[in-house]
Amino acid sequence: MFECRVQADFSAAHFLKDYNGKCENLHGHNYKVYAHVRGDILNEGGMLLDFTKLKTALRASCKKMDHTNLNDMEIFNQNPSAERIAMFVYNDVISQLKEEKIDLSYYVGKKEAFLFAVDVFETETSRARYSIY
Repeated sequence: MFECRVQADFSAAHFLKDYNGKCENLHGHNYKVYAHVRGDILNEGGMLLDFTKLKTALRASCKKMDHTNLNDMEIFNQNPSAERIAMFVYNDVISQLKEEKIDLSYYVGKKEAFLFAVDVFETETSRARYSIY
């Protein structure tokens, strides 16, 4: 099994509405986001996936959130947790790649490249991962 990973980042503000603590107040993070692709089959060039295509999709997804108040994005339902951000990025990256006719969706037993996971770091020590595996 091969695995590739690309990274992007963005800065944004948010607050957690149903949280009892300091994170219920508006604050910001410099998020780091990783997209992981896995598969057993390499293409003719010996690659699982062109890093540039994955990086372009990941950066575009992060750009949608950069320098925003994440609570203003309807998709997060007023609670933009790192977990929800990771799920948003995962689905958004797949959607973008499908538009380019690159299928990275996952199903059991697939041998070609698939998007395995998205990690969202709020800090160096705090990470949430979304994966459908």
